[in-house]
Amino acid sequence: MEKLAKGISIIGAGSWGTTLAVILSRKGLGVDLYSPFKEHNLKMQRERENSLFLKGVKFPSSLNVNLSLKDILENEVIVLAVPVKFMRGVLKQFKKHNIPFKNKIFVSVSKGIEAKSLKSASQIIKEELKTANVSVLSGPNIANEVLKGIPSASILACKNKKLGEKLQILFTCSTFRIYLHDDIVGVEIGGALKNIIAISCGISDGLGFGTNTKAALVTRGLAEIMRLGRKLGANTVTFWGISGLGDLVTTCFSPYSRNRSVGERIGKGQSIDKIVKDMKMVAEGVETVKAAFQLSRKLNIDMPITSEVYSVLYRNKSPKKAVADLMTRPLKSEKLV
Repeated sequence: MEKLAKGISIIGAGSWGTTLAVILSRKGLGVDLYSPFKEHNLKMQRERENSLFLKGVKFPSSLNVNLSLKDILENEVIVLAVPVKFMRGVLKQFKKHNIPFKNKIFVSVSKGIEAKSLKSASQIIKEELKTANVSVLSGPNIANEVLKGIPSASILACKNKKLGEKLQILFTCSTFRIYLHDDIVGVEIGGALKNIIAISCGISDGLGFGTNTKAALVTRGLAEIMRLGRKLGANTVTFWGISGLGDLVTTCFSPYSRNRSVGERIGKGQSIDKIVKDMKMVAEGVETVKAAFQLSRKLNIDMPITSEVYSVLYRNKSPKKAVADLMTRPLKSEKLV
């Protein structure tokens, strides 16, 4: 099978974008890493590591920190690892360089929904760059575990099977296994909404509740994700897979999960404003819950956990009152969709 070998760019140097740059470079591939922030680029170039997000992880020799966005955009494969909140602004910078994007291969690894437009990362890329050539890489991947070579798996969602197979080979290594999928909507919705459920699980942890509570939140949270996904055109079976249930469980239970940690701090009484101010990395669920709440209203979908997380974050509702209201909802039969 023909390989993709005309250059790989990763735009967005948070923990996950940097992790992908490192593991691809460890395969001997030439990778250009670019942060939208000039000082961050200069620091990484000087130190040969991303000390802001992955301190101590040295860059392989084939990983190049490139200061030129124009040069970055000349590569064949462009991986976008920018938080969805900032995606559109970064893409607008692309268009200033008058580079044709028709033959570029875009891969989004961002998990979220834009609050204003209610669009996913791949939809924003398609809209801004006028290209249909967008794939999605998503799954239960804690960055430091992947870097340590702990066996992990992810999903590569692509409508073009031949291109998908090439990307599958590109990202796969001995400890990072990629499965191919064609349900881009389902993969993106699973990756975005699991962060909201992770915040709810973190709130549960912060309040001192146990495994029983988290199990209920995860399973009922999955039901909400499936209901919204189906309404948006996803295959509900997708949500039982790696990018659905797999990512959901990992994010809700891992001590390294940013979204779960946000929830835990809320459960312990801290304000969302202070938490966001203190964080170096973006917890996508904080923004995504705005979009998910709007979608639930717009499409008339019952999403009680999402609604309560929204109320806690943006309506100053007490976490304890939110849990009480979830527990005292009218009794019903269990339905997943």
